Amino acid sequence: MLSALANALKTPDLRKKILFTLGIITVFRLGSSIPTPNVNMSRINECVDLASSGDQAGLYSIVNLFSGGALLHLTIFALGIMPYITASIILQLLTVVIPKLEALKKEGASGTAKITEYTRYLTLVLAVLNATAYVTMARTGQLFQGCTGIIYSEELFPLITMVLIMTAGTGVIMWMGELITERGIGNGMSIMIFTQIAASFPTGLWSIKQGHPGAVGWFLFFAVIGIGLLVMLAIIWIEQGQRRIPVQYAKRMVGRRLVGGSTTYIPLKVNQSGVIPVIFASSIMYLPVLYATFRPEGAVSEWIIANFTGSGVYSWVYTVVQFVLIIAFCYFYVSITFNPEEVSDNMKKYGGFIPGIRAGKPTERYLAYVLSRLTAPGSLYLATIALIPTLAFIAVGAQQNFPFGGTSILIIVGVGLDTVKKIESQLQQRNYEGFLR
Repeated sequence: MLSALANALKTPDLRKKILFTLGIITVFRLGSSIPTPNVNMSRINECVDLASSGDQAGLYSIVNLFSGGALLHLTIFALGIMPYITASIILQLLTVVIPKLEALKKEGASGTAKITEYTRYLTLVLAVLNATAYVTMARTGQLFQGCTGIIYSEELFPLITMVLIMTAGTGVIMWMGELITERGIGNGMSIMIFTQIAASFPTGLWSIKQGHPGAVGWFLFFAVIGIGLLVMLAIIWIEQGQRRIPVQYAKRMVGRRLVGGSTTYIPLKVNQSGVIPVIFASSIMYLPVLYATFRPEGAVSEWIIANFTGSGVYSWVYTVVQFVLIIAFCYFYVSITFNPEEVSDNMKKYGGFIPGIRAGKPTERYLAYVLSRLTAPGSLYLATIALIPTLAFIAVGAQQNFPFGGTSILIIVGVGLDTVKKIESQLQQRNYEGFLR
């Protein structure tokens, strides 16, 4: 593997793409460390230390998951890539609801470019709203409960400057992600998320060692690494699993030529929805926490704080709700991304059929049946992976710093697999040798 990687770096075009991607990642991490103007960094560091060890540690970990530590420090890239991800999900859902967007999606490259343009505009709108919310929370002391003085001036102009810089930071991140997609290796937005999550891995691992001094700490440190590698192996095995439905195309005359007669297949993955259901569920779980943050008084807020924040994220209520939401969103997302009726109509239009299944409605019912049978184990797999942090807390007391769990490990493995496949395909185009031997 190392020799193959060395060969990849020896290829001029591929080496240029890899170095370009690494350069963008370096700029991205640098921007995630530079604070916005008007921020008291010494006070911010004190508040982060208090928040990480207090009762609200679970809440701050959820808020900070996709920022690699940049959000709580109010850096210029504090919002990270999440406004773009949220905008992409919203546009994807609206494509099913709004006929105009659905028509654009069917137009091909030109329609996709228009939807991408709408996504960019919506990203900037969401970035302004998010930046305004976080700056307001920093000014009022709600960003860190009971911790004030994290900004120097509360006048209007410095606050507006902070909002504009954070919004511009999101625009720069979006631009850098598109640059990686065009000139680098892999999907730029996915690599940005990968970078943000991977940045917190060393801290999470070392916190396990520090929480258990002596030989026990070192044992747990290496045990967690070993368990994490086994979990990654299991995720790779399941992510690569798919049900291949054979499709045959009848021969037909096109002009004077006889075309068709080929055999192919429809690949249906076990995890057809990817990591999106986990992100959806995490967002929904955060809404009651957000309500309790802004309105801490009342019996409802007290119940939410007791069951959804801090040590409450390990309660059976939180676990059951998260488990059910992930399964529900799995079925929901698969239903809007894979349309058996549309696939059946396209097959019928081009003379394709599944052996043993009649074209039309029988094919549609068969595809829906197979998809539902695949979604059941796929949703259970996602929900189980998301519960790994809870099991880690029970076993080693890792709390939210446990690095190999939930959304983070799914994204890390998924993006890693995609990037390796892109490098492998680039090598195969040049010397017919894969990245992995």
